[in-house]
Amino acid sequence: MTSTNRNRRTFATGLSRRNLLGLGGALGLGGLGLTACSDGGGTDPGAAGEPSGEGGQDFTFTSFALSEDPPKVWLEQTVADYASDEGISITASSYAYNEALNQMILQSRGGELSGVAHLDIAWLAPMVATGTLVDLSTYTRDAGYTEASLGTGQFDGVQYGIPWTTAAIGLIGNSELLEQAGVDFVPSTLTEFEEVLREVKSLGSDIVPYAASTEVAQLKDFIVWMQTFGSAVVEDGRCTVGDEASIEAMTWYKKLYTDGLIAPDIERSAARNLFSQGRTAYYDDAPIGSAIVVTNSPDADIRSKMIPVARPVRNAGDVPQALAWGHVLVVTDGEESTSGAEFAQWLTSDPDTILGYFDASSNPPTTTEGLESPEVQEDEFLTAFTDNITATATPSPFWEFTEYAQMETAVADSVQAVLLGNQTPEEGMRSAGEAVNALIS
Repeated sequence: MTSTNRNRRTFATGLSRRNLLGLGGALGLGGLGLTACSDGGGTDPGAAGEPSGEGGQDFTFTSFALSEDPPKVWLEQTVADYASDEGISITASSYAYNEALNQMILQSRGGELSGVAHLDIAWLAPMVATGTLVDLSTYTRDAGYTEASLGTGQFDGVQYGIPWTTAAIGLIGNSELLEQAGVDFVPSTLTEFEEVLREVKSLGSDIVPYAASTEVAQLKDFIVWMQTFGSAVVEDGRCTVGDEASIEAMTWYKKLYTDGLIAPDIERSAARNLFSQGRTAYYDDAPIGSAIVVTNSPDADIRSKMIPVARPVRNAGDVPQALAWGHVLVVTDGEESTSGAEFAQWLTSDPDTILGYFDASSNPPTTTEGLESPEVQEDEFLTAFTDNITATATPSPFWEFTEYAQMETAVADSVQAVLLGNQTPEEGMRSAGEAVNALIS
């Protein structure tokens, strides 16, 4: 398929070298700085104090990254080396990503979570609501973190989290597969995107044109497509899902499903596997996805074929949508909290350590020095990801609520019901909106 539209974006052969400090300034986070909006549970977020105890104490480090490869091997060795150098013992604890938040909240409420915990930035509000976290502003002040990355660890003006990595989740394309389908441009509108997916589908039945999320565990990805169609999702403290834009988005997504352009039973790991096998043209992921795909792929050149692209828009001139993404380290109050805070600061700001993490995971650092390093500046994949995806990323509209996970699940359940034919797009979206508003009330 050859493009005759001169306004279409062609595949980049020479990627932009824009300064990767765009990770700090360009993020639509503007300093996420969420405002508490809870059901009254937990304690007052503003009541958090500084870490207590003394340095040099043993502590526990809980991280879902310790169950993911990469960066599992690198992180295990790094933690062990730090403990040896400091003459302390660090107990490692890990849960699978999809289970981690629930497990940590349960442990926090039971007084069993201690030391340092690794969070997705989306998890900050519900963790703050447990009333167990300390204020880490002393450990982030003058440590070189970018302003935007610091914002990902703030809640009600308190620095609960030390930023570990900050980026976004967006579309990654397989340039080789697209070229095989005769696609020589990057689709910028939904119409063009659907056209490309149909061309890819013609390559064969074992190809999934777009490995979009269709399993409940990752169907929160659909929120970005609702925003693409113009839905606010949340406005003036109420969920707007069920509005015309969200119904149109659901109708479009269902069409992709019915026409075989997206497939059933897909979540993030399945999408990564399809991409690593060269069996999908597009999937949604954060920068770490490139490291996981490379690790699992039989194709030694797969990373050079991974093209981060801006999400197609409904109308030419619309701003491409992307979900802000990142990780922070938080510390629970207790005798070991000072020792834990010192470790969290070191792991996220020590120059050699942050570049080691970048090399192992492809996750960008959160300090100005790290972002300006040659290793990061010369990474073409990350540069393209920053320019095309992170630059317009915004936090999920649900993250301001402590029950955000239940809200995302309510939407995901309804989307899956529509995909399976159990509800119409209108019924599904209105049901989702009602369920979310019941949680807000």
